[in-house]
Amino acid sequence: MAAAPGPSPTIVEYFEGEDFYRCGYCKNETGSRSNGMWAHSMTVQDYQALIDRGWRRSGKYVYKPVMNQTCCPQYTIRCQPLHFQPSKSHKKVLKKMFKFLSKGEFSKGNNEEEPMDSQMDDAAVEDFVLKSKLDIQSDRRPLSEDYNEVIESEVKEKEENLEAKEIQQFNQSHAAKESLGSGEPSRTVKGVPSTPKPGKGADLSKPPCRKAKDIRKERKRQKLILKSQTDKLEDFQTEREPQLLPSGKSKLNQPKSIEDFIFDTLPEDAAHQLKVRLVPVSFEDPEFKSSFHQSLSLYAKYQMAIHKDTAAECGEAEFTRFLCSSPLEAETPPNGPDCGYGSFHQQYWLDGKIIAVGVIDVLPYCVSSVYLYYDPDYSFLSLGVYSALREIAFTRQLHEKTSQLSYYYMGFYIHSCPKMKYKGQYRPSDLLCPETYVWVPIEQCLPALENSKYCRFNQDTKAVDEERVNELDRLRVLYKRTIMPYNIYKKRQKGPSDEAIVQQYADLVGQTCSERMLLFRS
Repeated sequence: MAAAPGPSPTIVEYFEGEDFYRCGYCKNETGSRSNGMWAHSMTVQDYQALIDRGWRRSGKYVYKPVMNQTCCPQYTIRCQPLHFQPSKSHKKVLKKMFKFLSKGEFSKGNNEEEPMDSQMDDAAVEDFVLKSKLDIQSDRRPLSEDYNEVIESEVKEKEENLEAKEIQQFNQSHAAKESLGSGEPSRTVKGVPSTPKPGKGADLSKPPCRKAKDIRKERKRQKLILKSQTDKLEDFQTEREPQLLPSGKSKLNQPKSIEDFIFDTLPEDAAHQLKVRLVPVSFEDPEFKSSFHQSLSLYAKYQMAIHKDTAAECGEAEFTRFLCSSPLEAETPPNGPDCGYGSFHQQYWLDGKIIAVGVIDVLPYCVSSVYLYYDPDYSFLSLGVYSALREIAFTRQLHEKTSQLSYYYMGFYIHSCPKMKYKGQYRPSDLLCPETYVWVPIEQCLPALENSKYCRFNQDTKAVDEERVNELDRLRVLYKRTIMPYNIYKKRQKGPSDEAIVQQYADLVGQTCSERMLLFRS
């Protein structure tokens, strides 16, 4: 039996030069700079490698800020869900949601924390809109048709025997290599008891008041007596089992996990019901298709209320290009998560109505947050923070099946923009070094960021980008419906050399991706 065909290879078109835009953060008219490329198709392995080099997608447009030149450097940030413990403010949001669901009670106060990525980089959005209007074609046919003829053209084209043999050998010997990391067990944080307030003096008409400390000692003594009696009984009946909890602590003494808050059982007479559905971003999926128009209406309501867009700026075409079109090829490998890899909408249904949608990508190592839109009428629930906590819990859930999937990518951390610094509150988290592409704990990065907007976080002065391209000839090119290495493409190329542009692209994507992805050349 023939093996099932794998996902289509990544095909990208790189745009020459660096674009200047009005910055959405500091409002500098020409301060924002980024490189970009249009992804006609992309494997989840390639996108994982790209975001680990500072890239990020908006629809099918993939961009990378020019970190040492842009006015507001945007550092890729990832949270470590396996070690995550909700902060006091996070617990407050989770308790507020539980109280609303169980009793219908809420207070419409000011929400201090920003929604997760609700304020998209205006520069990236403008860039995305510009590129999404392009209809890139080759030989007057869509690129998708070009790729469908790649295999056929490789067999039929025999223009030059030597070059044909080199191309065939190159394609046969090429193999994608993926190194997967592994997660670590979660750690807990010991709670700190609060000190009781002193009283105002003894009342002689009442029995002597016992100190809280004495009461706790008495309770502990009673527990030890009970435990001693239980242990003796167990020892008499059978050999005692080894303790499963760390340091002999009972579960009651452990701090509540994020799951304890989120999945706490609601009373039977709960005022509201909240269901979270994970829906693949595909019009072939019945759930996605049936909820599309409700989701679109919610997006338009959010954009007009929060970002002051006009109705024309958040119509069906714009919504589809921005949040429903994804270059990621869906994959369901046997050792992957049950939902598979790809792009999804995580829909929050309250009493049968969608009130929020988190757009996420599930990748080999992580869950990557793309965007969030919600009903402004429910802003009192801090849905941005709540959805981020749900996505962290979702990552932990996926990790149980797929051990290497152990990170939650929150997009970009912008230290110079106060409204975007909230992402650093999800600890522990790491920032990506913009020069060597290694992860550094955010606590080590913050002092340097206080002194300079742009920083190299890797303190090893001898460290370099290990993915730096040393062999440009090995880069793969899609030219005239034929896959070939760059050294053969150069022989066939007509007109001025494009080696400088190709070199810039290779440096930005790295050696592995340059040999795995196809760079479309016309």
